[in-house]
Parts: sequence; structure tokens; C-alpha cells
Amino acid sequence: MNVISAQLLRRLTWMVVLWFSVGLLACSDQTDTKTTKDGLTLYGNVDIREVQLAFQDGGRLVKLHVDEGAVVKAGQLVAELDPTRFTLEFDRLTGEVNAQAAVLERLRNGSRPQEIEQAKAGLDGARASLKEARLNFDRKQVLLVTNRISQQEVDSAKARVETLEATAQAAGDQLSLVAEGPRREDINAAEASLQALTAARDLAARRLADCRLIAPADGIIRSRILEPGAMAPAGAPVFTLALTNPLWVRAYVSEPDLGRVREGMAVTIHTDSYPGKRYRGWIGFIASTAEFTPKTVETTELRTKLVYRARIFACDPEHELRLGMPVTVTVAIADANRQGMAVTGCEEIPSASQ
Repeated sequence: MNVISAQLLRRLTWMVVLWFSVGLLACSDQTDTKTTKDGLTLYGNVDIREVQLAFQDGGRLVKLHVDEGAVVKAGQLVAELDPTRFTLEFDRLTGEVNAQAAVLERLRNGSRPQEIEQAKAGLDGARASLKEARLNFDRKQVLLVTNRISQQEVDSAKARVETLEATAQAAGDQLSLVAEGPRREDINAAEASLQALTAARDLAARRLADCRLIAPADGIIRSRILEPGAMAPAGAPVFTLALTNPLWVRAYVSEPDLGRVREGMAVTIHTDSYPGKRYRGWIGFIASTAEFTPKTVETTELRTKLVYRARIFACDPEHELRLGMPVTVTVAIADANRQGMAVTGCEEIPSASQ
């Protein structure tokens, strides 16, 4: 009796194992598509695309204008840093730019008429002094002949003439420099300094403007990571923004159905959340390579199980499709072949009945 019971138990065990194996084999033969004569059904999810919103410079957060779940538009202000340090830096560089601009303007304008007249007067004075010194030297030479003065006095008069000649020469050179104005090299150096200061001021202005965190695109705030008063390091995320425009579905097409679909075909999208509602859309992209490849060389049986990623754009004016939501996509192949045109926008798709 015990032997019979053991044999029966072994048979039941093998039946359970066989039944489970058949079930696994049946599940493994399922694909991500369902095919009919006139249509194709794909399964996928509304794709999640995120942007981490962060400041380019570190600072203290003073204002957060949105919260989690808020719908934002491109260009909308979402957060602000304390701008005090950046404002002071901008003001300092603005003053330096103005001072250097004045220096450059002075160099470009050259010497003033009064400066030229002053240099001429200096030259005339030096020439007059030189003339007087020469006359005095000539008289002393005459007196030296009659032994009325010493040789030392004559030498002193001669030295004064030579000194005044050098002074007159220097006055003439100074007049020439004043008349010609600044050197071209000095003007170029002043221009380069002004350009460098202007660039530094513009950078300070950019950093001051970056104290305001702006949404780069339409979307929904998924996460609010920091709070007002916190120190936000440069590049540290403050918000996580989920992009909603354009909205697309990530689905997969089986290899046997790849030749039946193409970019631009109109589709209908269904969700479990709104069973009676259909959303319009179109196939925007089909991958050129298989998403999952078991090995480099596939057998004929394995080649029929490959899938290709497809991006399907969805028209959702009422913002009912949520990111990550599972959806069913129906491709009316017969209608698409009959129309023969590629869709590139929501306005080109006939309205779907609700």
C-alpha cells in the first residue's frame, strides 16, 4: 500500500512539473503586439523624461515659487537665490568699466589745445634763457682777454650754456610729443583692458540673472528637493521637472510586424484609467536595431521574436495621460495604407470619437 502511494505521488509531481513547464512556454511565446488583418495592437507606457533644475552658482535659496505637482510653462520663474553678492560684484565691475572707458576716451581725444600751448611756452622760455646765457658767455670771454675775470667764471658761463641747450632740446621734444598725442600702442592697451573689464561685467550680469531659476520647457514638477533658506550648491538639483510637451509613448513592435508599420502612421491610444476614451497620435520613430538581441547570430526561430522600440507621439490637450501610465496603441493599418500620407502633428489627424 505504501509503495502504491509513493508511485502515485511521483506521478502527480511529474504532472505538476509538466503543467508548469507548459505554462511557462506559453508565456514565453507571448509578444508585445497583437496582429489582425486590418490592424496592429501595441503595448507600452507613457515615456518619462525628466530635467534636473539647478542653479549654475551656489547661494542661499530665498524663494520657491512652485510646489510638487505644479504645471509650469517654458520661461516660468520657479526659484530665486539671494542676489546680494552678485549685485555688489556687478556694481563694482560696472564702475571699473566706466573708469577705463574714460581713460580710453582721453587717449583717443589726444592733447588739449591748452597742453600744446603750455609746451610751446616752455620751449620759448628755454630758448630765451639759452639766448641770455650765450650773451653772458660771450661777454665773459671778452673780459677774460683783458684779465678782468678768472677762467673759472668763463667755464661756469659755458656750462650754463650747455645746460640750457639741453633744456631747450628737451622742451622741443616735449612739444612734439604733446602735439602728436598718445601712442597707438597705449590706445590698443587701453582698448584691451576695457574689453576685458566689459567681459567680466557681462559675466557678473549673467551670474546675477542666473539667480532666477527658469523652467526650460513645459512640464510638471515631480520633486521639490530643497526648501527656502537652504544653501544650494552649484549644480545641485532644486526641482525635478517631468517634460510633457511633446508627450510620447514607448512601445515595441515585433519583428514580423515591422514591415507593416512606418513613421507617420496615425494611431489610437487607450488607457485603463479612461476606458471609453481614445487619444489620437502618430508613430514618430521606429528603431533601426532590435532593442533586445539574445546573441550575435540568431536562428530563424529567434529572429521572429525580436522587438523594435517605437516612439509614438500622443495628443493629450486635457493633460490626462500621466507619465509612466500603461497604454494600448492601435494602428489601423488598412486605413493608413488607404490614406497614404505621413502625419507629423495633432492637427493633421482626424478626430477620434469619444
